[in-house]
Formats: sequence, C-alpha cells, structure tokens
Amino acid sequence: MAPPEFSLRLQHGITGGFAPPTPSAIYTITATPTQPALSISSAVRADGTPSLQDGIVTSLAVDEQTRTLLDELHGILTTIPTEYPPGSEDIYGLDTSIAYGSEDLMWMNGGPQGCGGGVSETQATPEDKAKFKRAVEIVTQLVGKAS
Repeated sequence: MAPPEFSLRLQHGITGGFAPPTPSAIYTITATPTQPALSISSAVRADGTPSLQDGIVTSLAVDEQTRTLLDELHGILTTIPTEYPPGSEDIYGLDTSIAYGSEDLMWMNGGPQGCGGGVSETQATPEDKAKFKRAVEIVTQLVGKAS
C-alpha cells in the first residue's frame, strides 16, 4: 500500500550571516499515491569542497517499519514550532532545516535561504529540541535504508 502523498526536504547547513549558508547535505523524500515506494535523493558536499555533489536518487519500499517512522515524523512536526519571522534564527541549534508538505501539514524551519542571524519571537523548549532532533534522526534513518 502506497504511503500518503508528501514531500520532505532536509538540509544540513542553514546558518549564514552576511553570506548565504553552505549546505553540507540535502535529502529529499517524496511519496506519491501512484508509487509504492518513496523516492529519495541525496546530495552531499565533502569537507573542503565548494558545492554539493549531484543528487543520487534511490527508492525505498514502504514496509511497516517505514510507515511507522513516517507516522512518527508527521506527528512530531505537528507539535513543534517554527521560528518567527521565518529564517530569523536556528531555534533548534542543529544547523538543520526540514521542509515538509502534505495535504494536511505544511511545516518548515530555517527559511528558504537559511537562518540569517536574527532573533526569533518563537523559541524552542528543550522538549521541542529533542523532538526536532528525533525528526532529523528519522529522515537520516530513511535515507540510510534506501542506500
């Protein structure tokens, strides 16, 4: 059975300042109702290199464990805040952003150009930070399963 339709993008390297951030990794996971597997793209920048390598696209069959992880991720993102204004501050302190879109949830931290060193009116609690860290672990686990 195909998972619900969604698109997710995780980026490591979102904090900048005067210059835009330099991502060290971008992972994209997509599910469509017509496909029984997730499409996963990974682009990583090796230390000391100026840009990301071309994305490698793989797929991951959706089994019970994968569906459980996707449900947990969705549940986490429905309960944790994003910074305000968008892109003002990395309120989770992990130099990582997640953008998630589905029929019932649009969630994004880090702003489209990363975080520029401002101050957010919204701050994450220690519990929020632990949940966000778990969300990053889930995405990393899904990407690792597809490799």
